Amino acid sequence: MSQGMTTMYSLRSIQKTFSREQKFWQVRPSVEKREKMKYMFLIFFMNLLPQYGGKSLRRDDSYPKTFEDIKNEIAGYRDIAKAIIDLAVHGKAQNRSYERLAVFADTIGPRLSGSKNLDAAIKYMFRALQEDRLENVHLERVKVPHWERGAEFAMMLQPRNHSIAILGLGNSVATPPEGITAEVIVVASFEELHRRAQEAKGKIVVYNEPFVSYGETVQYRSRGAVEAAKVGAVASLIRSVASFSIYSPHTGWQDYQPGVPRVPTACIAVEDAEMMSRMAFRGTKIIVHLKMGAKTYPDSPSFNTVAEIVGSKYPEQV
Repeated sequence: MSQGMTTMYSLRSIQKTFSREQKFWQVRPSVEKREKMKYMFLIFFMNLLPQYGGKSLRRDDSYPKTFEDIKNEIAGYRDIAKAIIDLAVHGKAQNRSYERLAVFADTIGPRLSGSKNLDAAIKYMFRALQEDRLENVHLERVKVPHWERGAEFAMMLQPRNHSIAILGLGNSVATPPEGITAEVIVVASFEELHRRAQEAKGKIVVYNEPFVSYGETVQYRSRGAVEAAKVGAVASLIRSVASFSIYSPHTGWQDYQPGVPRVPTACIAVEDAEMMSRMAFRGTKIIVHLKMGAKTYPDSPSFNTVAEIVGSKYPEQV
């Protein structure tokens, strides 16, 4: 009997047993029945696992290798992997990646979509791939979004004058030419913002969200402006999504939603977010002047940069 058929047979046996058990449990209270069914399924599943440990449970048998087979196959590349690691760590390629990155970052700088720096970066990488003798090096024409940050600054006016380091978030709209001067409301989460929605109207929302992980905390950067606009705020400033800061705002992309007013949004340093949070906790009124000259242009022509390392066994495949 094939592995797939054996698996199906075992699953059918479980189903038959469940059918018998269900008839027995029909005389019991519903809560107790559900709990017993839950535990019975767990017991059968645990009994099933040892029979198929390390084996695929797919019905179509399209992946017949066991985990042990895969482990042995990977182990067969041990010498090759060690040679590559030794080349990069101890051999002639030592520090090469770092040095190349340093030259790239120092020479090209930030590479916003649609910018001249991006064009320079594409040309740089195109030449580098050719010099490294990769195969089929070529460029593919594409259209890319074109957004420019423009001049921007933020200044705390009350309770004291303090220049706030900011970086506009990607795709943000600009402030009016004269800027926005408004009171600040500091919140630690979207839930707090929604609870205090009446307080947020006409204010600048400052998010002082605690950093949990990039994957979880980055939602404040991507959704912060939208959630602030939903409660009538005029702008949002988001604590940089980072576990560490040396007064360094971290920018990134953010998304607006159809039907929701677009308000200016920028990142601020962890230190300023914490400071304004302390002030707000003490009941201190905070007023900030924000000015952003961001602008979105029509999509710009650009390129995908493509190169290959052609396989030795299947050179016709990508």
